[in-house]
Amino acid sequence: MDYGKVIQNIYEDLKSCWGKGKVADYIPALAKVDPRQYGIAIETLDGQSFQVGDAEVCFSIQSISKVFSLAMVTRHMGDQIWKYVGREPSGNPFNSLVQLEYEQGIPRNPFINAGALVVTDRLMTLYDHPKDAILEFVRSICGNDDIYYDKNIARSERTHADRNMALGYLMKSFGNMENDIEAVIDVYCHQCAIAMSCRDLSKAFLFLANHGLNPINQEQILSVSQAKRLGALMLTCGFYDESGDFAFRAGLPGKSGVGGGVAAYIPGNLAITVWSPELNRHGNSYIGMETLEHFTTDISNSIF
Repeated sequence: MDYGKVIQNIYEDLKSCWGKGKVADYIPALAKVDPRQYGIAIETLDGQSFQVGDAEVCFSIQSISKVFSLAMVTRHMGDQIWKYVGREPSGNPFNSLVQLEYEQGIPRNPFINAGALVVTDRLMTLYDHPKDAILEFVRSICGNDDIYYDKNIARSERTHADRNMALGYLMKSFGNMENDIEAVIDVYCHQCAIAMSCRDLSKAFLFLANHGLNPINQEQILSVSQAKRLGALMLTCGFYDESGDFAFRAGLPGKSGVGGGVAAYIPGNLAITVWSPELNRHGNSYIGMETLEHFTTDISNSIF
């Protein structure tokens, strides 16, 4: 399969979609991002790389970071983490307070904001220096030591984190947070502000495509069972309240972020990342979602 030709054709077709979405403006630093950018990168388990467009431009990965923090916590806690966060789609916006109140402080899944805050809270209990640990983990799984936090975006997120603070304190009132909420929010805003390119993210997702084994350094990040379960959660919950539609259209496990990134993978084969900052009404990259539907259709391959 000539993946390079496939993504080049998709890129040329979908560039015309600029203007159909809107950049995230509730985080002022993200509102300043040039919306007319679009990159695609593929990394295969047999060592091939394909890129087109702005695939080497670094951007804020935002909620894609939730995959990495969950992997870090899962490898230490195993199934114990599921005492504190659920595994079901929410069907509600990613920052909803209503469902959390109704379900007594136990978030539906680890990929909505409340669930990610619980995971970050447990990560802080496991690591003395959680911000350093997150960066070290991300650098190791993609084989690039030149990855850092975008401090400007981290500050901007922290300044406008009122809703996340509310989620944290609500869960604290139910006994589901161990650490100081201000500190949890600080770590969470930093992990969301990690800056990576499409190519970096595709490399970082290869351990999931490889059933938990990092092909870059042969480290077993997760067990086969843990990798399978993480993939299942990404398929059912990785795209907020558009997860079912994405599974229907693209048929891949993956995760999106409001920075415009979408990372996904085909088990045993490849990882693919798309970046285009304009978002649809669900908070997912408009062009990113279209790209992955086109991709699995054009190559006649998905997990189904």
